[in-house]
Amino acid sequence: AHGRVRVASRAIDPGRDTMSGTAVVHVEVPSTITEALLTTVPDRFHARIDDVLLTALALATARSRGAGALVVDLEGHGREEQVVAGADLSRTVGWFTSLYPVRLDVTGLDVARAFSGAGEAGEALKRVKEQLREIPDNGIGFGMLRHLDAEGGSEFAAAVPSEVGFNYLGRFTLGETEGGPWSGAPESSALGGAVEVDMPVSHAVEIGVLTEDTPGGPVLRGTFGYSPGLVPEQVVAELAENWIGALGALAGHASADDAGGFTPSDLTLGDLDQSEIDEFSLEFG
Repeated sequence: AHGRVRVASRAIDPGRDTMSGTAVVHVEVPSTITEALLTTVPDRFHARIDDVLLTALALATARSRGAGALVVDLEGHGREEQVVAGADLSRTVGWFTSLYPVRLDVTGLDVARAFSGAGEAGEALKRVKEQLREIPDNGIGFGMLRHLDAEGGSEFAAAVPSEVGFNYLGRFTLGETEGGPWSGAPESSALGGAVEVDMPVSHAVEIGVLTEDTPGGPVLRGTFGYSPGLVPEQVVAELAENWIGALGALAGHASADDAGGFTPSDLTLGDLDQSEIDEFSLEFG
């Protein structure tokens, strides 16, 4: 495995690094690019929007912090009936949050060419997509091993925690007064909740993303929350700016005639690797 990228200058100190001391960098993606990220890019690469967003984060980190794997904590809805025989959640309401780490690694790619919208952008997306597909049951097994298994719990507890948290909240129509079953408050630009100010931060950088439907079209909005004592504002601002640039590069690349294609997780022939799939695509595409 490749080395790990470091974002924070030190480990989190629960007594010093609390929610009261955090700051935020807000960014947004123009509607024309957002539309492509929601439709063209996932369609051409048989991917999900979170695959695209996380690929951009991997590229942004590689550009800002250098080569290596970025370890990110992701949130899942936790409604994974298949992990327990006979489980039935049809009469339950809510979000059974699961949290699990993933390694996003684009080491070896020409990052500059990826940011230009060249084929390396598509290769990065295929890599990250497959790294995410290797995780069974949307990561719910991590929490089970970490908290319910004595042997696994001690091993995971000793691991270096993720410095970055990432959560894609979905697509919302905010600020409308009519035309939908519910609406956000007009003064609200994102969904959120009450936070205890003395609570220690979970990550040095906490990234929340949502898509907001506006009169001019959908807009992706990103919130990069961070602790200045762990990560300087300049580092976070650069990461956010590069994330926007990487998303634009992915959208631009998807417009090319030769962009897209299948990856091993899309096919039932599990012994095919990406190079063999690419060869078949060139020969029969």
